[in-house]
This record gives sequence, C-alpha cells and structure tokens, in this order.
Amino acid sequence: MIVGINDALKAIAYALLVLFFVIGVMKTCGSFTELKRPEVAFKCFIRFVLAQAAVTYGMELMTALFSIAQGTIQTIMGASGLSAMEASTLPAEIASTIEDVGLLESIPLWAVTLLGSLFIWVLSLVMILTVYGRFFKLYMATAIAPIPLSSFAGQPSSSIGMAFIKSYAAICLEGCVILLACIIFSQFASSPPVVTEGLAPATVVWNYIGELVFNMLVLVGSIKMSDRIIRELMGLG
Repeated sequence: MIVGINDALKAIAYALLVLFFVIGVMKTCGSFTELKRPEVAFKCFIRFVLAQAAVTYGMELMTALFSIAQGTIQTIMGASGLSAMEASTLPAEIASTIEDVGLLESIPLWAVTLLGSLFIWVLSLVMILTVYGRFFKLYMATAIAPIPLSSFAGQPSSSIGMAFIKSYAAICLEGCVILLACIIFSQFASSPPVVTEGLAPATVVWNYIGELVFNMLVLVGSIKMSDRIIRELMGLG
C-alpha cells in the first residue's frame, strides 16, 4: 500500500519538480542572458536531472537507508549477545522467600504484587506504543517521499529535501537507540537483587518490584527520548 501511494504521488512530485526548478532559476539567475552562459545552463540541467532521479528512485533511496539502519541494529544485537530471546525468571532468593509465606502474610504480598504488576503493565504499554509509533513514522515518511524530494530541483528549496533525508535517516536510527536502551536495561535487570535477611516477605518483594519499575521507567524514558537523542546527534535541532 505504501509503495502504491509513493508511486501515485510521483505525478504530483514531477509537477512540483518543474515548479521548484523554475523558481530556482529565477532566483539564482539575474537575467535570461546569464542563463544562456554554458556553465550556468549545464549546472541547472544537472540539478534538474539529479532531482528527477531522486523522485524516480526515491523508494530505492528510502529502502537503502532503512537497510543500512537495519544492518546496524542487527550488528549491535549480535555483538550484545541478545540474538536469542530468553525468558525472565524470578530470582531464587526471592522465590524461596515467597514459598515460605503463610496465609496471613500472603495478603500484603498479593497487594504488593498486584500494584507492581499494574505499574509494569502500564510502562510496557507505553513502550510498545512508542516502538509502533516509530514504524508508523517510517511508513508515512516513505509514502510522501516524492514530494519533499522534488525540492532538490531548485537551489533555494533544496534545503527542504536535505532536511527530509536527514529526518528519515534519524527515524531509521531511532531503532539503534531503542535497542541500546533495551540492552542496558537487560544488564540491570539480570543483576542479582540484594536480599536483606530478617525483612518481611512483602518488603522483599516490594524492594524487588520497586527496583524493576525504576529500571523500566528509565527504559521507557530512553525509548521515548530516542528521537530527541538522534536529532541532537545529527544536528537536526
């Protein structure tokens, strides 16, 4: 569907291509006599041809940028050792403490567990929505790519196309920041918790859930700020 929309917008992009080219020539050339100079005419012709190629092969350009970002993500994942998904398990120290809990002591334990599960569920939902939002931005940017790419036809308007390519590359590289945030979170989550002897089981579980929720808050915050981090690194403001 996105490819079909991209192809349909090429007709509008070609019309804008001519418009941007005419406006660019009018602003860069003071008179028609200056345009008749061979070097100026050749420069305008080359710009028009390159802009037309960018519109015609815009989908290939977007796919190439996405493939580079995807390869970077796979390289990071392979180097981190997270290629295979592993199920998270409750630490043995906390599991043994919970198994020895009586009926009355299990009531506050259930309350703590229910509250912690609610926090984790909400944070997981926010994280999933943020990740899916990145894919939506990729699809929308790819669909409308021919229109901003047509701005390369004119020198004054070429900044629009350059800003679009930088923004699209930033969206692709957001996946690297998201993956790095997940890797750091997994290292914090895999560290064994400190269990103090003599504490109530509900307190032990609450400390563990509190640490887990704090780490997830940092993870969700890093994921939501991934676009800002990439834009600052690429100088997009």
